[in-house]
Amino acid sequence: MDFTILLEYGWVLLVLVALEGLLAADNALVLAIMVKHLPEEKRKKALFYGLAGAFMFRFASLFVISYLVDVWQVQAIGAIYLLFMAGNHIFRKLAKSKTEEKPKEPKKSGFWTTVLKVELADLAFAVDSILAAVAMAVVLPETKLPNIGGLDGGKFLVIFAGGFLGLIIMRFAANKFVQLLEKRPGLEMAAFMIVGWVGVKLVVYTLSHPALAILNEEFAHSTEWKISFYLVLVAIAAGGWFLSRETAKKESKAS
Repeated sequence: MDFTILLEYGWVLLVLVALEGLLAADNALVLAIMVKHLPEEKRKKALFYGLAGAFMFRFASLFVISYLVDVWQVQAIGAIYLLFMAGNHIFRKLAKSKTEEKPKEPKKSGFWTTVLKVELADLAFAVDSILAAVAMAVVLPETKLPNIGGLDGGKFLVIFAGGFLGLIIMRFAANKFVQLLEKRPGLEMAAFMIVGWVGVKLVVYTLSHPALAILNEEFAHSTEWKISFYLVLVAIAAGGWFLSRETAKKESKAS
């Protein structure tokens, strides 16, 4: 594989892992609330069974999506969903910061009911991350690897690796990301802004589809667009980091 292609794939994988980690922190809080009423040993089993099911779902859904990724209607739906998810989360976050309402705890459930709830939550999280990963990877250059499903082998593997690492992060390293989000709360907002920006990328890819040809087909794969996309992505991440630091300083001064 050409070095520049390898570098581009490595960069996308790095972005996917970082994004998965930030999103996993928020997801981990939800899962922690779901299982905290169980004894510690059963709590670990519930998380393990739920995440094992989510892993199987990610692989199966990615295999299905790989056949549909070139259908512009599917691309459009994915773009709208990512933009809606990002906008909805940001809106709710801003509204919550004004009301400061405490989240309601779910009713206590039995072990297998809890496993089912964790499973369903993991599936919802998987859909979000897979769509974001596909939007990031579809414009990557083709590789010499054989197709897996309906995708180039390299694209499939980078999406799958991002999702797999995301599950590992959610299971083992989420606490670190939770602590990071507590220190830098702006990073959570930045993560969903990045999801929205990835949605914009999928919009560009959709409008460049030969069936629509609203944008030049070469534009979505152009170096100029790719550089612009990553510059904005880095700017959003940097803004979340530095704005959080200013917030932390203000809070420490106020206290």
